[in-house]
Amino acid sequence: MPHQSPLDLGEAPLGSPLKITLLRGVFSISVSRMRFPRLLSILIFSVLAAACSTTPTAPTRTLAAAPPRIAESPAGAPEVWPANAPEILAQSAILIDARSGKVLFQKNADARRPVASTQKLLTALLVARAGNLDEIVTIAEPETRAEPTKLNLKVGDRYPRHQLLETVMVKSMNDACAALARDHSGSEAAFAEKMNSTARAIGANSSHFANSNGLPAQQYSTARDMARVAFFAYRNPVLRKLMLKRGCRFRHNSGRVSVLEATNFLLGRSAAFNGMKTGYTNAAGRCLISSGRLNGREVILVQLGSKTKHIFNDAARAMAWAPAPFFFFASGENSMLGDAIF
Repeated sequence: MPHQSPLDLGEAPLGSPLKITLLRGVFSISVSRMRFPRLLSILIFSVLAAACSTTPTAPTRTLAAAPPRIAESPAGAPEVWPANAPEILAQSAILIDARSGKVLFQKNADARRPVASTQKLLTALLVARAGNLDEIVTIAEPETRAEPTKLNLKVGDRYPRHQLLETVMVKSMNDACAALARDHSGSEAAFAEKMNSTARAIGANSSHFANSNGLPAQQYSTARDMARVAFFAYRNPVLRKLMLKRGCRFRHNSGRVSVLEATNFLLGRSAAFNGMKTGYTNAAGRCLISSGRLNGREVILVQLGSKTKHIFNDAARAMAWAPAPFFFFASGENSMLGDAIF
């Protein structure tokens, strides 16, 4: 009979007990005769070969949580809801929780109408989020034509962005607003397009803006959409600081100083009220977006189309009516909303 080496397994099937036994024996004999470095090399090579031959597993992707639905109408709620809310004389209004975006009160909140200078909240938000507020803006001719509330800026004047932004938030200066819009996007029209794209990104889909300052034009929004804008503006630390100011001093390049008093008279009534923006045109009527912390709850109120000077009284009464929350939201909740939007 011819000699058969230990490695010659003949015609035995690969998975047969005979081959498995013989392979184990050969491996044991071989290992016993190997030196350690050689054995280690073989083991490393085997591990690498196995890794290369294994089909890679696709990484598990975690879907980002959907953003909260801000200022959404409660299911089945009528145009005026709830029935026990205080009377508000504005044509359209909405009251939301400033932390969660939950609607607490609404009145014709989806009616499209001009919103006057309250849309400067969106302008200010875009400017603040762009940053570099210490950089200089050189005044050009187009913004000198802005009426009626203005600083009378001169062509060639140079001011830091933050100084112009302060006058917009405190006194609603239209020429300063137009200068910031042109500086931001190159032109008023280009800036209006940025306003519209941003509005759509935050869910304000019933709005169209044609300029930065709210002066009469083919533009409109709704109380609900402006509440969404205000919800994001409320989270911006730069704007929160500016909208708390009851006045400011603007130093012109000529050396002249303008003393400006805040248009939001709620700020002088109580520390509970902490912003946000006023507005008025003949077409829009009196408009007011206000915020405050009352009864342990932070709230934002939008009023559009009021025909009475008592709009501030309505605001104070409505925000004081807001029921206390059943629980408190974490201090950081929703604080970073919109980081990828602007």
